[in-house]
Amino acid sequence: MELGLGVLGMMPAAFWSLTPRELQAALAGKFGGKGEATALTRGDLDNLMQRFPDESSLR
Repeated sequence: MELGLGVLGMMPAAFWSLTPRELQAALAGKFGGKGEATALTRGDLDNLMQRFPDESSLR
């Protein structure tokens, strides 16, 4: 939010209607791109799911 509203000067409605890719493009336009990030692999996802399991006790 700080980047979208403060740094990029977007109106709240415009910020909240952005997709993540649109926000990434806006930030790259402002600060320049640093190359493509690598995509999350299935192994990465499995590792994250083990490290941070959903807690069923939050019901």
